Amino acid sequence: MYKVLIIGSGGREHAIVSSFLKSSRVDEVYVAPGNPGMLLGYEDYYSDKQIPVTLIDKTTIPEICSFVSDNKIEIVFVGPEQSLADGLADELENLKVSVIGPKKEGARLEASKIYAKKLMKKYGIPTADFQQFDQSAQAKEYLQQVAFPVVIKADGLAAGKGVVIANDYNQALESVEKIMEKSQFGNAGDKIIIEEFLTGWEGSIFAVTDGHNYKSTIVSQDYKKLLENDKGPNTGGMGAVAPVAKAEPHLQTIEKTVFDPLFKALANEHISYKGFLYAGLIFTDQGPKVLEFNCRLGDPEAQVILPLLDNDIIEICEAINNNSVDDLKLKWKNKYAANIVLASQGYPGKYEKGLPIEINEDIFNDPEVSVYYAGVRDNDDGLETAGGRVLSVTALAEKMPDALKKAYANIKKLSFKGQTYRKDIGINAK
Repeated sequence: MYKVLIIGSGGREHAIVSSFLKSSRVDEVYVAPGNPGMLLGYEDYYSDKQIPVTLIDKTTIPEICSFVSDNKIEIVFVGPEQSLADGLADELENLKVSVIGPKKEGARLEASKIYAKKLMKKYGIPTADFQQFDQSAQAKEYLQQVAFPVVIKADGLAAGKGVVIANDYNQALESVEKIMEKSQFGNAGDKIIIEEFLTGWEGSIFAVTDGHNYKSTIVSQDYKKLLENDKGPNTGGMGAVAPVAKAEPHLQTIEKTVFDPLFKALANEHISYKGFLYAGLIFTDQGPKVLEFNCRLGDPEAQVILPLLDNDIIEICEAINNNSVDDLKLKWKNKYAANIVLASQGYPGKYEKGLPIEINEDIFNDPEVSVYYAGVRDNDDGLETAGGRVLSVTALAEKMPDALKKAYANIKKLSFKGQTYRKDIGINAK
């Protein structure tokens, strides 16, 4: 039996917690720092035994390492990218602890878009053409000679919001000034890339890897824009669906042109990478191309991928850490999953916090409906809002339209003042 620690506090981490609670080989789950919503609603159907979930107020690498040592934690599953970019996995591996997540060097695939793009160019992985800039004046001069639209990306970590599609010169100029001169994303925008705009439909796929071999997952599709019809600003994600049937004919191509050369590249560069690797793809007329790599499970993609997973998550963790992914067979439920995010009014900009959340307890009666909490905190009467993406609902069904219908019906059992959500999730995933 395992004692497990999950790092993070959002909806992705709640989905990871839920997966471990379904395991027959786990007896204690800790979350650092977690959120109080993670303690609600799972007791009836996640496990025959009651697995205790404990939230711990540990956020720094030394604090987490001390807790792991003192409490004899055997598996640490890292959710957020910043912890990996800061080297948490390096320190935990020094303690001989099994870590799901790459060390700092591997996490550069997400921590620096320039690094990732250069690696893709060097090893022939299909992606958009790009130019990099560390001075805003140079970027502005370059904008005078490009065809629009273009995509402008902050080099560093920006919580999924550091990407702008600029449709004309003025919008591009304003974006460069905000990112590089006004530090809209802090130090993450000290450098940027400007890349060609690719046309197609987007999807996400993960690889489970032990650093030598990998197995790829089903394809999911997330919706990053705030508003219907992919309008408005980028967010961390307003919902997701999986699997995406129209992606299935491309799976062999993705492995041959993206994952095979990427893992060979990492080996050639002497970079050890263990855990989950996310490839954000755009399916163009020329085939799938990489938009970005992430060094962990996506959010909200994890909220549709993990509920469909038919493996015990411990089996996957052991394969990663025992270098036996080649023998791992990923198994999936023959169902579809749809996830809808409820966000605060004003997100991804300024928004009010401290708004009471009303929960109809009927939502916990269906084992194929899950509530994943993110930006929440306790108040005297229950939960209240404490973030931009407050919570989400995932529903499973035999067909995609039914999963979407069920997810939207259950969203109505949760409410807080000013809640906002997209009403067109899954519309183009058939």
